[in-house]
Amino acid sequence: MQLNNLRPADGARSARKRVGRGIGSGRGGTSGRGHKGQKSRSGGYHKVGFEGGQMPLQRRLPKRGFRSLHRGRTAEIRLHELSRIKSDVIDVGALRKSGLVRHDVKYFKVIASGVIDKPVTLRGVRVTKGAREAIEQAGGRIED
Repeated sequence: MQLNNLRPADGARSARKRVGRGIGSGRGGTSGRGHKGQKSRSGGYHKVGFEGGQMPLQRRLPKRGFRSLHRGRTAEIRLHELSRIKSDVIDVGALRKSGLVRHDVKYFKVIASGVIDKPVTLRGVRVTKGAREAIEQAGGRIED
């Protein structure tokens, strides 16, 4: 193989259409643009997203901005807040009863912030890697 012999595979490149070159060319007359209408004329175009006068999709949908859909439903619990809970077994009910999280929160996660000095057992609560190590060092355990 030599660089001067390289060429595309057969059928990979099609010849360009020479339009508007007479009836015998097969693309004379309307030059493949059909009859009449905005698209047949030179300079005729629709702006991006135009749907023929119908309300465009980008205007039909509500503006969401950059607010997270899960923003109000997730709560982070710090390690030192766990030690304020009276019971040794901490689950979703115990977190809500202690007032650490609101009643409408769906997801909970313990993060490694502060220190924990008493052994606790966590049930049904997600835990970060650092928080897991801190809880286990304090003599606690996590039940998934």
